[in-house]
Amino acid sequence: MKHLTRRHRVSAGTEALALFVGLSNAASRRLVACTQCRYNSTGTSPSGNVTVDGKSYQTDEWHNLSSNITASISRRLHVQKDHPISITRSIIESRFPSPTFKYHNNFFPVVSTQQNFDSLGFPVDHPGRSKTDTYYINQETVLRTHTSAHQADVFRANESEGWLISADVYRRDAIDRSHYPIFHQMEGARMWDRTKAPNGDIAAAVLKDIEALPKHSMKVEDPNPPTHPERNPLQKEHSLTEAEAIAAHLKKSLELVVVEIFSRAKAAAVSANPDFVDERLKVRWIEAYFPFTSPSWELEIFWQGDWLEVLGCGVVKQDIMDKAGQPQQLGWAFGMGLERIAMLLFEIPDIRLFWSKDERFLGQFRGLSENLDNLRRFVPFSKFPSCYKDVAFWLRSSSSSAGGGSRANTQDFHENDVMEIVRDIGGDVVEDVAKVDEFAHPKTGRRSLCYRINYRSLERTLTNEEANGYHEQVRKALVEKLGVELR
Repeated sequence: MKHLTRRHRVSAGTEALALFVGLSNAASRRLVACTQCRYNSTGTSPSGNVTVDGKSYQTDEWHNLSSNITASISRRLHVQKDHPISITRSIIESRFPSPTFKYHNNFFPVVSTQQNFDSLGFPVDHPGRSKTDTYYINQETVLRTHTSAHQADVFRANESEGWLISADVYRRDAIDRSHYPIFHQMEGARMWDRTKAPNGDIAAAVLKDIEALPKHSMKVEDPNPPTHPERNPLQKEHSLTEAEAIAAHLKKSLELVVVEIFSRAKAAAVSANPDFVDERLKVRWIEAYFPFTSPSWELEIFWQGDWLEVLGCGVVKQDIMDKAGQPQQLGWAFGMGLERIAMLLFEIPDIRLFWSKDERFLGQFRGLSENLDNLRRFVPFSKFPSCYKDVAFWLRSSSSSAGGGSRANTQDFHENDVMEIVRDIGGDVVEDVAKVDEFAHPKTGRRSLCYRINYRSLERTLTNEEANGYHEQVRKALVEKLGVELR
């Protein structure tokens, strides 16, 4: 197998791990200069107030929450009984039993910029801090962009040997079937304390815990050594036997999660189709690189003819524990995206469906929280026709992104501003938005962009007149809020 360091493609799992260990999701963001979007999507004045899930906050010029985001915060899908996201969380939690693991599922989504950025080492000019990427209540308060906003507090509290954090997270992003401004992450850790291990022998304590884990018969490809001096180095604070033992416990624990999830997925497939051809479940461990874990890995699953990356994991670097005031502890961490797992588990084709209130969707999962053995695949209730509309425009000539012109940060164009305008107006009626054309005027250098918006409801047939109404509002808003010139 080819030895890999860090590949350019990023899954929700690897991103969650990167955030867990103090690295932002830089690989999945557009790495441009940190600028502020030039409009307030809610129109709230700088001196106003906003209520988020019953709590009131002062707003300022950084405020950029839209009403549809604010209205969705109270949904809390990851703890909503019989919801696919909540069911997926429960299945994973079942492989990390209490009291060894403590579950943190109720952290409030509003956090400080110190929790969300500073405690994780985000530089002040990192694009993740920009209003183009993050929802701000005010300059010092945001909707968390990752579960790792709570990581330092949980490590510092040291209430259990292991823990899982599951939560809804918020980001301004693209619009398509696999991206939504609200999604869910889970991250977890398992630590061992040198002062509590017999004779201080961490390796022996970990190996004893491995023996207590259930066995599985899944085929696992893991051709690389537990550590490698260049690709996957051993930390100087750890002995080789300690690192090898922790790595073995980590991999075995996560393999058992995979067995649990995909065994249930296959059972649901057989229930839906008695002629379903069962293929032997295969997984493989890929060497990875994360700045704050070493050694590190990604886990891929061979599912329906393709290798799918589902999570990232590694041995936590010791300085993380030092900063949390727990220098005597060492262990492992992992991160994954719950939507990715739920879409595979239930074969849900569009991420918008998770937010549907249609009984034809929600009713399919009724009672599953009480009996996971009745797990079943999602059955599409209809495929409604799409309605494509294009919008083309010239960027402001005064914008640096438009060529020539004087530079003014407040005028810079960012694609996420387009996405947010479309989302504010169309909501879940918009299936996806894609840039289909871009060119620069040969004489002036002025840039022209064209976006194709696919209007398609998940719940009913959308008329052309309705789509035209949404689209006309989008066109007007682009002019009013971004100052573009329609073509």
